[in-house]
Amino acid sequence: MDILLSSPTKVYYCMVGHCSSLQFRLMEMAKWRPGEPSSSTSSCYYDVFLSFRGDTRKTFTDHLYTALNHAGFHTFRDEEEVEKGENITSELQKAIKQSKSAIIVFSDDYASSRWCLDELLLIMECKRTSGQIVLPLFYDVDPSQVRKQTGSFEKAFWMHEKRYKNDRNADVDKVKRWREVLKEAADLGGMVLKNEADGQESKFIQKVVKVIEDKLHRTVSSIAPYLVGLYSRVRDINQWIQDGSSKVGMVAISGMGGIGKTTIAKFVYNLNLRRFEASSFLSDIRETSKESKGLLRLQTKLLSDILKRKELKILSVDEGTVKVQVALCSKRTLVVLDDVDREGQITAILGMQSWFHPGSKIIITTRHEHLLNGQQLHKVYNVEKLDTDESFKLFSWYAFGKEIIPESFTQLSRGVINYCGGLPLALRVLGSSLSGKTAEVWESALKKLSAIPESRILEKLKISYDSLQDDHDKNLFLHIACFFAGKNQELTVAILDECGCYTKVGIENLIDRCILTVNEQNKLCMHQLLRDMGREIVRQESPKNPGRRSRLWHHRDSYSVLKDKSGTETVEGLVLDMRTFQDACSVHATIRIDDETTRSQLAVLPSISSENLINLSQDSVNNKLNLEIDAFAKMNKLRILQLSYVQLTTNYEELPCTITWLSWQGFPSSSIPNSFPLENLVALDMRYSSLVQFWKGNKFLRLLKILNLSHSHGLVETPDFTLLPNLETLILKDCGSLPELSESIGYLQRLLLLNLKDCKSLKKLPRNIKLLKFLETLNISGCSSINVPPEDLSKMKSLKVLIADGIALSQILSTTREVETWHSYFNSWVSKPKHSPEMSWISLPGTLVNLSLANCRLSDDDFPIDFSNLSSLQRVNLSGNLIRRLPVCIRGLTGLLSLRLESCKELQSLEELPGVKKLNVSYCPALQKITYQSTTVKPEQTAFADCYNLVEVEDWFKLEPLESIDYEITNTLGLYNFGTMQNTEVILVFGVLGVLYTKICPIQGFQEHGIYNIFLPGQEVPSWFSHKNNGSSISFTVPSLPNLKIRGLNICSVYSHLDNEDYWCGNIFCDEKALLPHPLFTKISNKSKCLEWIYGPSCFGIPEDAEYMIWLSHWKFGNHLEAGDEVCVSIIADSGFQVKECGFNIVFEQEENIARPSDLCSTDMDLSAFHEVNEGVFFMCDPALSAVYDSSSAAWSEYLFGDSDESLGKILVSFFLLYNILTKEKITSLRDFDFLLSCLACPTYSEEEMNLEPAEQGEDKDRRCWIGFKVSKAIAIAAMLFLSLAFVSRKSLSMWKKQRPKKLT
Repeated sequence: MDILLSSPTKVYYCMVGHCSSLQFRLMEMAKWRPGEPSSSTSSCYYDVFLSFRGDTRKTFTDHLYTALNHAGFHTFRDEEEVEKGENITSELQKAIKQSKSAIIVFSDDYASSRWCLDELLLIMECKRTSGQIVLPLFYDVDPSQVRKQTGSFEKAFWMHEKRYKNDRNADVDKVKRWREVLKEAADLGGMVLKNEADGQESKFIQKVVKVIEDKLHRTVSSIAPYLVGLYSRVRDINQWIQDGSSKVGMVAISGMGGIGKTTIAKFVYNLNLRRFEASSFLSDIRETSKESKGLLRLQTKLLSDILKRKELKILSVDEGTVKVQVALCSKRTLVVLDDVDREGQITAILGMQSWFHPGSKIIITTRHEHLLNGQQLHKVYNVEKLDTDESFKLFSWYAFGKEIIPESFTQLSRGVINYCGGLPLALRVLGSSLSGKTAEVWESALKKLSAIPESRILEKLKISYDSLQDDHDKNLFLHIACFFAGKNQELTVAILDECGCYTKVGIENLIDRCILTVNEQNKLCMHQLLRDMGREIVRQESPKNPGRRSRLWHHRDSYSVLKDKSGTETVEGLVLDMRTFQDACSVHATIRIDDETTRSQLAVLPSISSENLINLSQDSVNNKLNLEIDAFAKMNKLRILQLSYVQLTTNYEELPCTITWLSWQGFPSSSIPNSFPLENLVALDMRYSSLVQFWKGNKFLRLLKILNLSHSHGLVETPDFTLLPNLETLILKDCGSLPELSESIGYLQRLLLLNLKDCKSLKKLPRNIKLLKFLETLNISGCSSINVPPEDLSKMKSLKVLIADGIALSQILSTTREVETWHSYFNSWVSKPKHSPEMSWISLPGTLVNLSLANCRLSDDDFPIDFSNLSSLQRVNLSGNLIRRLPVCIRGLTGLLSLRLESCKELQSLEELPGVKKLNVSYCPALQKITYQSTTVKPEQTAFADCYNLVEVEDWFKLEPLESIDYEITNTLGLYNFGTMQNTEVILVFGVLGVLYTKICPIQGFQEHGIYNIFLPGQEVPSWFSHKNNGSSISFTVPSLPNLKIRGLNICSVYSHLDNEDYWCGNIFCDEKALLPHPLFTKISNKSKCLEWIYGPSCFGIPEDAEYMIWLSHWKFGNHLEAGDEVCVSIIADSGFQVKECGFNIVFEQEENIARPSDLCSTDMDLSAFHEVNEGVFFMCDPALSAVYDSSSAAWSEYLFGDSDESLGKILVSFFLLYNILTKEKITSLRDFDFLLSCLACPTYSEEEMNLEPAEQGEDKDRRCWIGFKVSKAIAIAAMLFLSLAFVSRKSLSMWKKQRPKKLT
């Protein structure tokens, strides 16, 4: 959807390709048509046309012409000093029409030239018809002389009229048109020399150049027409450029090829170049520097841009370096170096950062992230790929020329988007190539893509591969692309190190080149297109004969090679999953999907329907195809073999003994035969196997480091671990029949990870487990049959992670004595024994960092007084337990980073919470109160889902009955005798936790960030308010009173429902589709200080039908009001409410009592809770309530954020607040006028706050309903359209117009 925001001669263009795509660009209204990309005035050859009289040619106009050229503006100036005819030449007419702007230098002699007056006629015509920018300059003349044609202008027109009167062939109406156009030009305002810069011409010219820069908004580089997802990716860089620092700054934009680094750099450069005295964008440095004299040309371009000279001669790079140093130190400069791949390029072109003028900024784009380690970088910005929604939008623009994909192409488009993996380059290339094609062509193209990548994409991506420094890194990349993408890094290192790779340093090199990343789970992540590029390189080794390729990753090729026995010694790795076959000739099998990589790969194929993508056990794979073992005979360099549900003839000794990694899921035998070549194995993965016994016989596996037998449901015996001395990882997850582990496990002195999750038949842990001194992770979750405790885990000095979820201790206690022993032991872990108060958790090692005891039915009494021996804990998970309050021992964990307490149904309070960064208390319906040990260290991320009884979060909000409120507060608000009110009930709407809900309750006091609110029934402003006014606003001047200091401001308003509004069914909400009113706002404007505070309470009262509600609030303003300040207080309401009257009182205090501590005056209002949406304009409202704005009313937003004549920026603040809520876009600040139209800023909301899921019906009888929100992005876009079009029309919509609000679903 395209949105136009009007400006006098131009329009601001916002192409909302997706929620994160926000680009405002200038374009000509006449050239824009809906559905087309924005375009600049490409027909304009000149930036500026100068219209002047010869009396200024060699003085002022010459200096102005030079300054414009030095500023980089292509300026037209007529070089002829003598007029050659009666009319201006066709060349001048063409120059005027091809200019973006015109500067008219009105001098004393200007009107005497018929040529100048004819130029002026054409200039003003171009202004009217094509929006040409016109800037009048009044040089030694007054605008009134031009407007009224007095003084020298009167004399000139007397001569013109006399001449035309005597010339029978003259156009007698031309003089009249000259007079009219002079008046029109003078009315434009313009710039007057004598009024600007103290009449100094040089300073005046500098101001003129700056005005032209601002008006033209010139850009230097073309940008892709469809910009989706751009805002979030340029926001931080844009703020860094505009930080006002005097230091020289450098940032790098890093990412894989085609991710959009250059586009981001161009966009930021175009936005900010006019903020600097000089600027230069050097494109494609990698390729240019390879050419003959390439660095010399780059230096020349840099000098030309900085010095504003078109012709510069540099004979050598050394000479250029000296000249660059001189140029850079003289001006504050913005420089972009695009596509740098060697550090020497930076030094050769720019020299040293110390050469730059203070405040200069340098932006570098590169695929080589650590290339700039030697530079003083501010930050490296890694460009993120587009998400799914952004990908759909961008692809649709290129494929269909609009943002919505036609329904008939949705499924096909999904296949393309899955293939592209969020890479803008791929979306652009494939979208353009498929545009206008039939569905049959799309299907054929998708099938081809699954086998052969698109050549234009491959060519761009292959640059990264070619830039790798040696064959070792290239081979490592191919290994990962074919076999290890998505695999654990430690697994990869262990396997490939044995294959002769220097894996760790190689992985670092690949990460450095933006080819590879490692995620939080320590898995190797590679973009699908980079992976496909690597696989295509391997395919090209032998396009027609797969048996001669080094790696076989495609199941069809692998099956063909094994079936035909065509494998050669070239093959180093092979992958075959027989679940992709139904028979020997078909690949349309029912497929098991174990990971997202496989799923996304298969989703490209339209012929494989979603019904085929199901999970199977090995027993449901029918028609297994037997292959002969001698198919591997010639593969004597085979190192990597991955088989899934493959049946081989049982003569296993013919398998190559070179295999390092064997993954055989669904291994069909009950044990591994003695003939199996295992000697060189580093990793053995036999998940979902039919194993009952690990092997028959004894083999010493010296190299084996990783053994995974998970989901082998028949396994009853583990191997003799003394034969696996170097084992580091043992995974036996979901081996449901395994009764015990061999005691020989104690000999595994290198074991780091032991995973026994869901081994439900496991009755005890081996006694020798305490000997595992290097074990770091132990997972016994779900081992519900364990009844004999392990001995002395405290001796495991390296244990960092213990996961013991789902151990039902109360059930264990009620069975046998042996079980009681286990519970007694476990109690030494998790409780303070009743008869041994001196004991603590000494049975657990003090090295623990992560402890998870979820769903263990632990109560408050099961916890010790302190965790002094577990001071290293950083992450604790106690979810699903029976605790009622925060265990005291948790309070002493000063290093705790994460605390999870989800679904603790009996949890009532969390008091003195330590300084955790992440807190999750979702689905704790009884939780009422949260306080902190220090309000300066509060959680950065907090999840509150379904905590509907939470009434207090320290330093945020507090809801309490009237009688519990501090006396001084009620006294200050005038509630001296509130005893009669205690039984009065009101309907309150709460939105403080991100979900709106209502309940009927006694009158409550609501404190939010230092503002106190009380809602109670009433017909009028109470008598103790000395200042009242009918209506919704009141203005006053703060008085000056001797010996008194302002302590705060009391505000009162009386409101009711609008007549005939059907928001309510009596006093009871009808159902989940009941409609809620829009929130109320208080707006305090200190006009003397140009400050505004706008506050929407997160809790507000609902008046009964035909009744009124009083809203009392106290603002602890402190020093924000002073004597003599002119202040206006407004109560703002939209559909649903109307304000009857309002009033205020200023609260004073004797100066000698100010130091007296009190709850009311000791702390000033928390202005940090307000978001500065514009300079001096502060806004605070909970997201859930913000979402209830009348998004179709521009008048509502305009009334809330400013007067109708204020800047567009203020009007659009609500636009972006709404946008922030509805689209879940994380917008934090919009500091640049060109970036988002006027120094805007909006709050950032956490994922929990934004996730407005529908709430369920609660059990509380007082609660009338639970209303949640799941607002679609379409509503957000529609809201923005209405807001913008309303501003374009400049029509003041009636803010009190009765409108039905949207239903909340």
